[in-house]
Amino acid sequence: MTDDLAYDVFARACPSRGTLEHVTGRWGSLTLGALHEGTFRFNELRRRVDGVSEKMLSQTLHALERDGLVHREARPTNPPRVDYRLTPLGREVAERLIGLIELVEGRMDQVLTARESYDAERAGTVTA
Repeated sequence: MTDDLAYDVFARACPSRGTLEHVTGRWGSLTLGALHEGTFRFNELRRRVDGVSEKMLSQTLHALERDGLVHREARPTNPPRVDYRLTPLGREVAERLIGLIELVEGRMDQVLTARESYDAERAGTVTA
């Protein structure tokens, strides 16, 4: 029972729902996973998170920074240098996320087999 919790992600208006969305969305989870490896500059991070657009990475980093999971450090050099790293809270969240990522990667053979079975069953039940 969740009556004793201050926040309830299952409640529509709970602010934890937005943070969970930032963490578990495609780009949020991949960004946190990449930053778990260390500090990155924007373009390094964009290369590491293959497929993310500049706009989506920027939006993702802003959301994660606002939630206190990512720290952005701008250095007054020429040209300016901006580094991104996890905060202690971000590291804690990313460590749990890495466990999920490793579980999914380690079970992909089972997932692919399940997909093939599902698709084969559906193909057999399609009528013209």
